[in-house]
Amino acid sequence: MAQTVVLKVGMSCEGCVGAVKRVLNKMEGVESYDVDIKEQKVTVIGNVQPEAVLQTVSKTGKKTAFWEAEPETKEAPAEATATPAEATATA
Repeated sequence: MAQTVVLKVGMSCEGCVGAVKRVLNKMEGVESYDVDIKEQKVTVIGNVQPEAVLQTVSKTGKKTAFWEAEPETKEAPAEATATPAEATATA
C-alpha cells in the first residue's frame, strides 16, 4: 500500500538535490518523489516505511528529519482569541 513520507532535508545546492535523488532512485518501493530545495522538503510516495526513507536519505550526509505537521499550537491561540470575540459578537 502506497504511503507518503515527508522529510525536512538540509540541502544548499543542486549537488545536494542530486545526492537525495540518487539514493531515492535506488530505494525499493519508491513510486515517486519530489525534492524542493527552496522549502528544504522531500516528499516520497510508495510502498515504503517512513523510518527506512529517513535512514536512506540520511546516508547522503544531509541533516534529515521527519517534516513536522503544521503545529496545532499556533492555530489554537488564534482560535481561542477568536472564540470569545465571536461569542461577544453573537451575544
